[in-house]
Amino acid sequence: MFELSQLRCFVAAAEELHFGRAAKRLNMTQSPLSRQIQLLERILDVTLLERTSRNVALTPAGRVFLIEAQRIVRLAENAALAARRVARGDAGKVSIGFTAVSGYSLVPGIVAQARTALPNIDLELHEMVSRDQTEALLTGLVDIAFMRPPIVRSEFETALALSEPLVVALPDGDPREDKEELTLADLHDVPLVMYSRKGAGYFHDMLMRFFDEAALSPVVVQHVTQIHSMLGLVRAGVAAAIVPRSAVDLHPDAVRFRRLVTTPEAPVELFMAWKRGNPNPALDAVRRLCLDCLAQQA
Repeated sequence: MFELSQLRCFVAAAEELHFGRAAKRLNMTQSPLSRQIQLLERILDVTLLERTSRNVALTPAGRVFLIEAQRIVRLAENAALAARRVARGDAGKVSIGFTAVSGYSLVPGIVAQARTALPNIDLELHEMVSRDQTEALLTGLVDIAFMRPPIVRSEFETALALSEPLVVALPDGDPREDKEELTLADLHDVPLVMYSRKGAGYFHDMLMRFFDEAALSPVVVQHVTQIHSMLGLVRAGVAAAIVPRSAVDLHPDAVRFRRLVTTPEAPVELFMAWKRGNPNPALDAVRRLCLDCLAQQA
């Protein structure tokens, strides 16, 4: 059977995809790190990492094994942390997953309050799309997730984090910027950057539903996944885009925002989710702090 030290070496190398950085992260040299991973591969009788003189990459087997290896290492770390908390009081680590835009609009306020109210609890932040956050919650990679609906797992408890309107991001100089608010009819012939169905299904489905209800077809010139990528294309004058109001906090140059009239007025929702029965002793304090922050912003 493999050892926990071998798993730690593999997880570090798999996450860094660089033996030098992984060794530095574990305070060891590259040679013993490489030997530990080779022993692990020999025990498992599979190749986990493909190594060349220039790069390191996970094999398909390595990608699957990494998920479970991270969970095992995390369980071991939590066991040690739990023992230390009994001796020294309330302390620990809570991992938070969040979408890119909430990293500007919501998470900074939570981190700032946690530093004051919970100084002995470390917050570990993971930016990821909502689809990946579901798996991260299930495997324990994150304790709290700020994610888009739908959230259909019965293992999760949720609270509405925020609801916000949509706005239209226009290139500087667009004639529509003279209006204070826009309707979809104002955009019927405007080239748009649209959300990818695969990577941003929540926003893609929402906007297509609004266009269908208005009996309009968007003029889509490009599909992307991330909101900051959309705003970059808008800034370059490629097209306009429809984004949540919190995207204004990104402060992109040469982009003008105008409110989009929709029914309901604030259709974009973000939820806070956590796994029921999560054994992390520090979770409850951070969860309460997050809920207080959400109440303050309501």
